[in-house]
Amino acid sequence: MAKKTLIRNRPKNLNLFTIRLPINAVVSILHRMSGMVLFLLIPALIWALQTSLSSESSFDRLGAMFRHWTLKLLLIGFSWPFFHHLYAGLRHLGQDVHWMTTLNKARFSSRIVLVLGACSMLGFAYYIW
Repeated sequence: MAKKTLIRNRPKNLNLFTIRLPINAVVSILHRMSGMVLFLLIPALIWALQTSLSSESSFDRLGAMFRHWTLKLLLIGFSWPFFHHLYAGLRHLGQDVHWMTTLNKARFSSRIVLVLGACSMLGFAYYIW
């Protein structure tokens, strides 16, 4: 008997804006994206560190630059990737040791990561403003 090949003509959804991802996938994708943003910020952080350590006057200029409202907004915006990456990384480490691995617990921990990231960013905004 010949083996029958079942051909499925299933519709393909290629519009990424209509795909509804589970919250676990959203947190995982945001974790990767925030890591990429943090990696790309490394040269700016190294420049700021080098500038602040070169002389007292350059430290004062850098401090004055960081007191400007536009740079404060930029820092607040870049604080979210830091906090999200931190909390999502801790969540992934917990899952590596089989903590919160059931579907409901994983969804709950994903929501906690998003809430903690937003609250930490708001706390940081309050602190530097």
